[in-house]
Amino acid sequence: MNRNIFTTIALALLAMILPLGAFASEHNDGEKKDGIDAQGIIFEHLGDGYGWEVPFNHHKRMPLPVIVWGSDGLHVFSSSRVTGGEIYRDGNAEFKIAGKDSEYKGKVVEIIDGKEVKPTIDISITKNVCGVFIAVLLVIWAIMSVAHWHRTQGMKGPRKMVGAIEFVILFIYDGVIKPTLKDKANKFAPYLLTVFFFILIMNLLGLIVIFPGGANLTGNIAVTLVLAIITFLITNLFATKHYWKEIFNPDVPWWLKYPLPIMPIIEIFGVFTKPAALTVRLFANMMGGHMIVIVLTLLIFIFAAMGPVVTGATAVVSVIFSVFMLLIDVLVSFIQAYVFTMLSTLFIALGQEEGHHEKGHDKAEEPAKTQPATQG
Repeated sequence: MNRNIFTTIALALLAMILPLGAFASEHNDGEKKDGIDAQGIIFEHLGDGYGWEVPFNHHKRMPLPVIVWGSDGLHVFSSSRVTGGEIYRDGNAEFKIAGKDSEYKGKVVEIIDGKEVKPTIDISITKNVCGVFIAVLLVIWAIMSVAHWHRTQGMKGPRKMVGAIEFVILFIYDGVIKPTLKDKANKFAPYLLTVFFFILIMNLLGLIVIFPGGANLTGNIAVTLVLAIITFLITNLFATKHYWKEIFNPDVPWWLKYPLPIMPIIEIFGVFTKPAALTVRLFANMMGGHMIVIVLTLLIFIFAAMGPVVTGATAVVSVIFSVFMLLIDVLVSFIQAYVFTMLSTLFIALGQEEGHHEKGHDKAEEPAKTQPATQG
């Protein structure tokens, strides 16, 4: 019985995939001269843009506002006016999206005397910017839903989605933030919890192929760099005197500090390598996951020239591995948010360390304060 069920499922899967293989073969024959631009497709999906692809229709885009400061002032218009490479005239200025051969490839440029000129300021709402706004709104909704529950229900345990969000909050706070920062946990917990949920939601949105997902946010090094810089600023601006003392005058043999400041140079270098590690780790892992899924999907069209049967078999393998990689990416999305939060917590905790003499002085004062009470 189980064998019959398995055979039925396999035949049904082949029945769905073989037509796709035939379609891919026809599509490949229609574009045999040009072939499939795999590199272009990958970079188009992973890159930014002035529009958002309409669900299930890659050739149409939902327009987003273009906001640029040109040669004669501010210009605001819809990206649909320049999406197809058209030249849009706004007043006395002309704008277009630069082509593949331009040094400003994919960017809105102003045409002055027949030349493409980059606008002085470009604060357009691109797909990635819009995706960040959506992620911010979802983070606010997630946190405020938990706060609203406890404000109205007291200490009663929440259920369903609110309960799941609270479970994750407690998991991160009790498992990472509190044990690492101890008595200073409450001071830095708001930022650390916010950055965890922000990264997690951005990662999950990137796995959704249709709006409001599809923006490769954490696969954009600019986004991960900004998050790492915030951690860098918090670590160093709120650092203790002992932290800076260990950087410029560490407790090492004198010949490692004089006459050549070997250890201070290494310590200063380490201050800047920490945010670099945060940036590259998150960016590389998420970018790699997206690229693998896209490449596995493109195999269907790459093998289309070999006929429907070969394409159908390739499609089955590609779909299975793509689904498997998507499931792995869901787990990786949580792991990468957790790792970024954990490393940020560790870096902040290093900046909060106090000298051994200060800790010893505090411990010596505690018995003196309690001694009159014990004697009484």
